[in-house]
Amino acid sequence: MSLRSLLLALSRRPGIGRAMDRWGATRRLVRRFVAGTTPADALAVIRDLNARGIGGLVTYLGENVRTPADAEHATGVYLALLAEARRCGLDCAPSLKLTHLGLDLDTQLCETNLTRILERGAGARVWIDMESSAYTERTLDLYARLRPRHPGAATVVQAYLRRTPGDVERLVTLGAALRLCKGAYQEPAALAFPDQRDVDAAYARLAERLLAPDARARGVFPGFATHDERLQRFVIERARTLGVPAEVFEIQMLYGIRHDLHAPLRAGGVGVRVLVPFGEDWYGYFMRRLAERPANLVFLLRNLVKK
Repeated sequence: MSLRSLLLALSRRPGIGRAMDRWGATRRLVRRFVAGTTPADALAVIRDLNARGIGGLVTYLGENVRTPADAEHATGVYLALLAEARRCGLDCAPSLKLTHLGLDLDTQLCETNLTRILERGAGARVWIDMESSAYTERTLDLYARLRPRHPGAATVVQAYLRRTPGDVERLVTLGAALRLCKGAYQEPAALAFPDQRDVDAAYARLAERLLAPDARARGVFPGFATHDERLQRFVIERARTLGVPAEVFEIQMLYGIRHDLHAPLRAGGVGVRVLVPFGEDWYGYFMRRLAERPANLVFLLRNLVKK
C-alpha cells in the first residue's frame, strides 16, 4: 500500500483524530489548513484574504451526518455564516457537501436544506462539493435539477475519475459554474486514474475544454482548483491564447497550501479564490491534505519527535 493510500484509509478512522487532538504538535499543524472551529474564525481569515484582493470560499467541515437534526444544524451554520458575511461586506461563497446536508438520509431533505442555502445566497455562487464516486451521479442530478431556479448554484468535477469528460459535456450544455479539481478520495483503478501523470493529463484536457469558445458562449464559469504551478500556467496561457477574459475564470486554492502563489497570480491579473475550512470535524479533511502533500506528514513527525 502506498503512503497516499494509507493516509486516505486512515482518514476514515475518526477515533485516531480524537487521539491526535490531544497532541499540541498536531493542533499546530492542523491550524495550517483549518481556520479554527467557529464561523468567526473562518470569516476573520477571509477578511484578511479580501484585503489582499483574494476571494473567499468557506466550508463547514463535516459529511455523512447520521440524523436529520445534524443536517439541520449544518444548514443553520451555513445560513448564519452567509448572513454575517453579507453584513460585513465580505467576498465569501459557501462550499458545501451534500452528505453534510443529509443526502445519505433522504434526497428530499438534502434538497430542501440546499434550497434554503441557495435562497439565502440570493444569486451569489454556492458551490456544491463533489465527494467520493458513490455520490457523483446524485450530486450532478441534484445540481441539474436546481440550477434552472437557482443560477448561483455551482458544482465540482474531479479530473481523476474516468467518467468526468462525459460529466463535463453535460455541464457545458447547462452553462454551469464548475470547479475542476484533481480528486482526493481513494477510488479503484476501474473508476479513477491511479497514476498522477494520467491525472495531470486529464486535468489539462478538461481545462482546455472548459475554456473552449462554445463553453464560454454558453456561460460556463470554471474555477481551476490546483496548486500545481505547471497546470496553473497551462490554464493561464491557454486562456490568453483563446482570448478568455480574466473575469470569467479563476484559480482556486486551499487555505494553508502554496500561499506564496497568491500574490504573483494576482499581479498577473488572474482571479484567485481560497477555500477556508473550519469546524470541529477536521480529521478527515486534514488526513486528505496529508495524502496530497507528504511533506506535511514529515513536518508533523519532526514536531512530534521534538516533544
